[in-house]
Amino acid sequence: MKLTVQGREAYAYTGGKPFDAALPCVVFIHGALNDHSVWTLLARYFAHHGRAVLAVDLPGHGRSAGPALSDVESLGGWINDVLDAAGVSAGASAEAPAEASVALVGHSMGSLIALEAAARRPARVARLAMVGTAWPMKVSDALLSTSRERPKAAMAMVNAFSHATTAAKPSYPGPGAWLHGAGLALMERLQDGYAATGNLFEHDFQVCDRYQRAPEAAAQVTAAGHLQTHLILGEKDAMTPPKAARQLAELLHARVRTLPAGHSLMTEAPEGMLNALQAALA
Repeated sequence: MKLTVQGREAYAYTGGKPFDAALPCVVFIHGALNDHSVWTLLARYFAHHGRAVLAVDLPGHGRSAGPALSDVESLGGWINDVLDAAGVSAGASAEAPAEASVALVGHSMGSLIALEAAARRPARVARLAMVGTAWPMKVSDALLSTSRERPKAAMAMVNAFSHATTAAKPSYPGPGAWLHGAGLALMERLQDGYAATGNLFEHDFQVCDRYQRAPEAAAQVTAAGHLQTHLILGEKDAMTPPKAARQLAELLHARVRTLPAGHSLMTEAPEGMLNALQAALA
């Protein structure tokens, strides 16, 4: 599905069903150097079970026009503009909070964007699910410099860190699958597609590293009263370890669930991830 957002073309995968703005809506927001495709299983499930789905490509990623936006705050505003462009209701009011009908689901960098989007328009959001998240989401100087000077080496490093060795064997989760290879191929394709404009890999990690507004955003989310927050974490995650999400969980009074996976929860633990999200959005 193509939309015009902030004057530029934006793409959102709708899970194989026509988008119906009258249905409760789930927005899936990908992480650094990813696109909508990381959500395919989950997007299809919810689209075929009574939800309207928007699995977005962030600006400058995948099929959405650039440039990539420079910070989480701008991206949170962009998500709300996507919902406006798709005709999704502005949601609840103080008199009718039960009318909030949007669920925001974000992975890694996308989890911070989901938090910011919910904080900016809490009246329309009923559920916030933050997957593979942490705050602060700091990136080491060594990784930032490697992403700048040797991006392919940095991508290989991050891809290795993102997969727990217990879940990423060849042919998992099915014959012909290779999680490491598929993850690296996706990152390289997105990096190459943005090469004429800049270094998308370094850009995305800087977006994560710079975000400081989580306490203020969490306060706005919790003040809404009706909005439930869930953290879904990988117990073997080396990129955003569960202990790095404790402060965020406390700020948001969030319900926390851990899965036997690393950072790439959607591919390493697909059934567990689906079950956890079903529970979070119920």
